[in-house]
Amino acid sequence: MRDVPSAIGRGRDRITGTFQRRYPTVAVTGMTGVGKTELVDHLCGRAAPGGTSESGSAVMERRVRRDRRLRGFRFRVVPGENAATRLGALDEVFHDDPVDGVLHVVADGLATGRRLAGTTGPALVEREEQRARELEDWTVTAHRIASMAVRRPHPTWLVVVVTKVDLFADDVDEVVRSYSPGSGTPFGDRLDELRALAGAAKLSIDVLPACSHLDGDAVSTAQRDAYLDALETRMAQLSGHV
Repeated sequence: MRDVPSAIGRGRDRITGTFQRRYPTVAVTGMTGVGKTELVDHLCGRAAPGGTSESGSAVMERRVRRDRRLRGFRFRVVPGENAATRLGALDEVFHDDPVDGVLHVVADGLATGRRLAGTTGPALVEREEQRARELEDWTVTAHRIASMAVRRPHPTWLVVVVTKVDLFADDVDEVVRSYSPGSGTPFGDRLDELRALAGAAKLSIDVLPACSHLDGDAVSTAQRDAYLDALETRMAQLSGHV
């Protein structure tokens, strides 16, 4: 009879392990206004026709993506830097309940300007200023990722998602390269530092283009969907789904 509780515990662990393999958790990080929630809503098949709210969420949002094979992802969308709850959310996804992978969303300085404290309505911002904020935001997140990666026994994956490519459709390849390891750019240098801190065997890094809401006709709906399909396919490969 003494073996019954331990047998129950082992059974619970097996069930939990199976669920985590089928539905790995993914932190979605990036500065406010970069389009994290809208991107995840598209990946989960629940995008709103008019896009997302002009004000960023002040709390961590949760979404679940399911497919016909009973596999998918559990997304944790971390608030942007204007939210007082951001640091607590970062602690949760990288320390308290570590995620399996990370989507870090960037937009080459084209993140929507947001007023302080999530006040509704866009704010006028300079693109170079947004690029600088994006780099500051990544520096904070990268330290958390490195700390998580060195603690765990299995590798962590990171996909840098260069979104809003419909706004620079003629320069997509060049911009994606600027966010890649070894590019020699400030962001690329930070990725190289992260890989050195975490260890190449502990952390895989991919950089992929994407867009959600389309402005103008520079990118077609079919191309937008192809970007999202490529992102989801890579996530599935990294999670062992395919």
